[in-house]
Amino acid sequence: MDRTSWDHYRTLLAVLDTGTLSGAARRLGLTQPTVGRHIEALEAEAGQQLFTRSQRGLEPTDTARAMRHLAEGMAASADAIRRTASESRNSVAGTVRISASDVIAIEVLPEILAPLMAAHPALDIEVSVSDAVEDILARKADIALRMVEPKQEALLVRNIGMIPIGCFARKEVIERFGAPATLEEVEKRPTIGFDHELVYIREALDAFGDLKMPAFDFRSDSNLAQLAAIRAGCGFGFCQAPIGRRDPRLEEVLQGQVPLSLPLWVVMHEDLRHSPRCRAVFDALVKGLKAYIA
Repeated sequence: MDRTSWDHYRTLLAVLDTGTLSGAARRLGLTQPTVGRHIEALEAEAGQQLFTRSQRGLEPTDTARAMRHLAEGMAASADAIRRTASESRNSVAGTVRISASDVIAIEVLPEILAPLMAAHPALDIEVSVSDAVEDILARKADIALRMVEPKQEALLVRNIGMIPIGCFARKEVIERFGAPATLEEVEKRPTIGFDHELVYIREALDAFGDLKMPAFDFRSDSNLAQLAAIRAGCGFGFCQAPIGRRDPRLEEVLQGQVPLSLPLWVVMHEDLRHSPRCRAVFDALVKGLKAYIA
């Protein structure tokens, strides 16, 4: 596929994501007529329309939706080629893309990566903030931090351990409502938690008998939103214990009584084990995350 054709498929992804030619043009730094010509070229190649106009913008046809997966694969390959081309053979230089959940990416990774980047000024880091499991084999990321055990072969995997979950609240919240002595007592106080019962929480509670999560007063499926609510004093909430324990505004309650923990793996394609930049980042993440859990 030549460069012009790849530009057309990159434009297709942008239109699918934004729903308009103008939005795609802004994202890609192109003019709207150029975006329109790219879509027209793809429609001519496909022999049919890829979008129909509606009051909400451009609606993709079934053909356009089917093409998304292939275009995303092309984008991932192009990014992998760019990162590989940026690497110096004998030095820690170039770009490394890391996939991690929102809490890990925002609350944990910067402190691990800052000294590494200071030691290697030619190293660039890209962080994909997502709870989705990115496909390392398809090179959508060089290194992934996963909460589920990888099953694919051809991967270099390090098990970091279990991240304990604790119950925390601001000191003034504990003074106002009193510290709960049991999980059952938490429900009698303002609580912070998930909007929907997630699978890993249900499985963890089932393993410890007939425990039930409280009917939360502040609900969000975003771990970051829950953490912000705990820090703001909305009530008692659950978060990764190392994060709660290092915040001087918070105090931990129910120590030893919260039957929840999160497994953590660092994963990299085995072909990258001899890449200086990827190996340096991989080793720094393993060391830093083990220290975080400890």
